[in-house]
Amino acid sequence: MNFAQFTLQEQGVVILAALVLFTSFSLLAQTRIIACIHAFAWQGALVAAATAMVALVAGQHHLYISALITFALKAVLIPWVLHRIVVKLQITREVETVVNPSLVLLAAAALVAFSYYVALPVEKLSTLATRNTIAISMAVVLLGMLMMVTRRQAITQVVGFMSIENGLFFAAVVSTHGMPMVVELGVAFDLLVATVIFGVFFFQIRQSIDSLDVDRLSRLAESTEEEEQQDNHG
Repeated sequence: MNFAQFTLQEQGVVILAALVLFTSFSLLAQTRIIACIHAFAWQGALVAAATAMVALVAGQHHLYISALITFALKAVLIPWVLHRIVVKLQITREVETVVNPSLVLLAAAALVAFSYYVALPVEKLSTLATRNTIAISMAVVLLGMLMMVTRRQAITQVVGFMSIENGLFFAAVVSTHGMPMVVELGVAFDLLVATVIFGVFFFQIRQSIDSLDVDRLSRLAESTEEEEQQDNHG
């Protein structure tokens, strides 16, 4: 279906979905942790706006509540908690070196093309007005996974995990016009609890080895295993 044939509200959903995908690329391109958190906040706000627009298109009024909860949690509360954690850990100016950023962005583009290829049969069979955004929601999930794989800092990996949840939530909204409210409230509460738990772990790790670099944590674990093996042989 041609974009010009969509209603104004349906065009709004597609445009907001494209902006959500753009924020996923922005997350991959960011090197400063604070900027990464800000990009995640923008993604949460855009997902909330897209949810509200889907509610308008589909006439599903409970999605307005979902949009409000999404905005409060993913655009305000969780980014604020992550920002506070970064300030307390004194890593506001820390810059994360991304290995081969050009290759990462090329891989991201390939994942977007793959998402459109996989979602094409679904879009042809679906009768929903929002079917054109199913591929975008799938791409947001895959780009969140890519961010978790390519980043070394624990906080940016947590942001990637939250971005995956944004993609899954957006996929549920555009493909089924929303999950039951009880499920949405449960997921929102779980995300908030997970953010607090991650914060506690960050503080403990920082106090123990003065770093949140995942590679350094892996090397520390390997050296500990080697020392234990030497002690057992001894």
